Amino acid sequence: MTALGSLSRRAADLQEYMDDPACDRGRLDATYARFKLVNRIVAGWRGIYRDHIRPRLSDAMPSTLLDLGCGGGDVARSLAAWAARDGLQLSVTAIDPDARAYEFASRQSGPPVLYRQASSADLVAEAARFDIIVSNHVLHHLDREELAAFFFDSQLLCRGIALHGDIRRSRLAYAAYAVGSLPIARGSFIRDDGLTSIRRSYTAKELRATAPLGWDVQERPMFRNLLIHRVR
Repeated sequence: MTALGSLSRRAADLQEYMDDPACDRGRLDATYARFKLVNRIVAGWRGIYRDHIRPRLSDAMPSTLLDLGCGGGDVARSLAAWAARDGLQLSVTAIDPDARAYEFASRQSGPPVLYRQASSADLVAEAARFDIIVSNHVLHHLDREELAAFFFDSQLLCRGIALHGDIRRSRLAYAAYAVGSLPIARGSFIRDDGLTSIRRSYTAKELRATAPLGWDVQERPMFRNLLIHRVR
């Protein structure tokens, strides 16, 4: 386990195994599959849906949602399912530039979600617009230049609200995940990459200093940051 003292600063130079194009595909798919459980426990999207997404939806007027960097697609499927269960009209598109993520997500069953192998820049080039933009665990993967482009593209694609959820770095988060992920770690990158993700993630103060003007940082339970942009 990495020494907890190292968590005083972002370890932006570390790379997750799943970001390696040559990583083991079986372990990668197992990691995508286990994201569903991990996100259900720690990512807090049920609360984000309740607080920020559901109030914008209607049973009469359709709304559109885009999941940027969808990975295995479990968050997109959950949002689509919750809206359908509430009788609300929501069309969900989930994109990821990684062909491996797209292939995994598009094989999954569940509520209707349009999956595409694409980047945010691709959709900006198409002049696409969505009522709601979301991402989960994307921010800490990006270097400074990529992060600035991600914020810029989010604003161009959004006509309502953008919600980017990520880990909030802390020693307690690291220690809790190191222990809690042990039962589901075998045959995947879920534990090693999760610990690396925590080390790469931002504190709320760091994220406020990094985000452009007009973006708000909300600290949420389970060591989460939620970055919010509302179109005025």
